[in-house]
Amino acid sequence: MRTYRALSALLTYPTPQLQEAVPAIRDSLAEGLLPPAHAAAIEPLLQELETQDIYDLQERFVLLFDRSRTLSLNLFEHIHGESRDRGGAMVDLLETYRAGGFDLQGPELPDHLPVLLEFLSTRLPAEAKAILGDAGHILVALAERLKRRDTSYAPVLDALVALAQATPETEEAKILLAEDDDDPEDLEALDAVWEEAQVTFGPDPNAGCPVSRDILAKMDMPLSPARAPQAQGR
Repeated sequence: MRTYRALSALLTYPTPQLQEAVPAIRDSLAEGLLPPAHAAAIEPLLQELETQDIYDLQERFVLLFDRSRTLSLNLFEHIHGESRDRGGAMVDLLETYRAGGFDLQGPELPDHLPVLLEFLSTRLPAEAKAILGDAGHILVALAERLKRRDTSYAPVLDALVALAQATPETEEAKILLAEDDDDPEDLEALDAVWEEAQVTFGPDPNAGCPVSRDILAKMDMPLSPARAPQAQGR
């Protein structure tokens, strides 16, 4: 399903190659899986990616997703933190990927949302919906936090909430929504958080290209280079 792959691409670090791929992403979102209103809501982000300065786009992405723990795209960060349960959940998810013939490539963790979406693009609709639904409460929280920051990335998470048929009324979602947002500009506080949340679990270091390259390649898009090390917030 190209829609999942397109949404995955939109949640990767912006590059000139991603900008060039916007027409292919737009076409994929029109395949019919998303309700038209959700596809239309993503259009402002697509236009920004097409027209805005790449360095401004990259800075915004880093401030949102790399320097804000409450907006981390590593899903298990929101429910397990650095408890032992997180390692077990990582292993279970990695086994799910392998059972589905999906080889995790690059430096991203198995619970990285773009990685999960790339995997879901290879599954049948019912299975993809069920797996995404397991993370529904996290998606709801991410969507709401992005809305609070008035960012054009919010409709991407809204679309995922719709695909998962998730609701903010579950107890798990209410707990996440009750958390205070962190401040991406408070670097001292954020450094302290990330120092306490060091992640050592990862894919095979000898694996292939980063996930953003894999996603774009499978969409017949230009390949994106890996994110510049100085732009990484963690």
